[in-house]
Amino acid sequence: MHPSRSSTWPGRIPGAVGADLYRYGVKEPSRAVMEKRIQSWGVSAGRKIVVYDQGGDMMATRLFFDLYCHGVPASDLFILDGGLARWRAQGGAVTQEATPPPPAGSFRITQVREEARVRLAEFFAVPGAILMPSSDFYNADKTFKSPDEIRRQLAYQGIRPDQVVHRHCGGGVAASVPWFALQFLAGYPQSRIYLESQREWLQDERVLPYWTYSAPQMRRESAWLDGWNAPMLRAFGVVQLNIVDVRAAEKCALGHVPFAINVGADIFRSHLGRPEKLAELLGPAGVNPAHEVVIVSERGLTPGAALAYLAFQQLGQKKVSVLMDSVDEWGLRGLPLTQESTAVGAPRTAKDTAKDTAKNITVPASTYDAQPRAGVVISDRQATRGAYPKVFVASGKAAPARTPEGQVVRLPYTELLNADGTPKAAKDLWQLITKSGVPRYAELIVFADDPAEAAVNYDLFKLMGWPDVKVWVN
Repeated sequence: MHPSRSSTWPGRIPGAVGADLYRYGVKEPSRAVMEKRIQSWGVSAGRKIVVYDQGGDMMATRLFFDLYCHGVPASDLFILDGGLARWRAQGGAVTQEATPPPPAGSFRITQVREEARVRLAEFFAVPGAILMPSSDFYNADKTFKSPDEIRRQLAYQGIRPDQVVHRHCGGGVAASVPWFALQFLAGYPQSRIYLESQREWLQDERVLPYWTYSAPQMRRESAWLDGWNAPMLRAFGVVQLNIVDVRAAEKCALGHVPFAINVGADIFRSHLGRPEKLAELLGPAGVNPAHEVVIVSERGLTPGAALAYLAFQQLGQKKVSVLMDSVDEWGLRGLPLTQESTAVGAPRTAKDTAKDTAKNITVPASTYDAQPRAGVVISDRQATRGAYPKVFVASGKAAPARTPEGQVVRLPYTELLNADGTPKAAKDLWQLITKSGVPRYAELIVFADDPAEAAVNYDLFKLMGWPDVKVWVN
């Protein structure tokens, strides 16, 4: 049985029954309609079914899912690995003649495997998505990757066999590829498809959140920060937020976001690789390791802001983000700026804080208990070993003075940012990264003569979802 995208088909295996999935549309049919459709393909109980497409595609896996979901036993279902392409390559017979419609089968839908699906209400509770396109699961010859390699990829992405894995895509077709690979090849028993996928999500009247970066929480906007930084919230002690301004002290003194703590980029530079020493400075300055740190700079993701982000990652700070707007843009939007230094210490009296003015509210000092993360900043490029081979990314504006042995990709951080310091759109970043030759599966080691420039690419790869990224400081 071969599901096609259209009536144009580059030949077929003799005797194969055609099933044009696109002709049926995306709306889910009633059980009676689906039963009649399956019967029209000649399906009867106990009969083996081999599904194929052109190879390396999504049509065969989606038809496999439809049959499986509507009760066809898994023991009777097969996918021709490599599809028509591999069949041709191995000398299999191909015909241009259409197969006459088979006699209607006797298959009856007696059960629907709801456990193979996830509905919107449950899917809504998933906090984020990991990008694993269907192409990740195929070899160059359009056959599926081995179960071991698929499990290796999943482990690299942090996906465990004991987890319930929800698969989605634009319309519920491409998601069938990873669903099949996890469920029937890799042995992940709790793989499900959100069949309605983005077409339902985006049409929901509640305007459900949708983003294109893999880690959007790394970016913060002015409106968000201004709302959570309100003096009233500060006065009542409900704010779990530190604002760290990495500009030079003289610039910060001319005007800064209220309650911002000035820790210049040079401080982070001088303590890079010494997280415990940095922690000794940050705690008394008012930085709480349990709070979110929002980094503010001259404009978006500057090398200084990126260096601070990297240092906080090495420290083990739980939540770190970067304000995408400059301080000037903050002021131009009519948001408050102050020239007064942020007071750090014990809370003011209840009478003073009740006045709800910034000068009467302090940022509490803290004991910064650093929990350093290994493998964030490295000095020995050969001392680490990831799940995949090392790929070095030369990230500075200029070519590096020293280049390590091994696979080196040149990708200046300036190519990935807009003029205002914001990251380029996710689709553009994806194209630029792919064009540069950076693979999706690798132990990425970014480097530059200036570690702050390398830190920018560290941030951007994290933003785009690369799980194994390190900065080499030589």
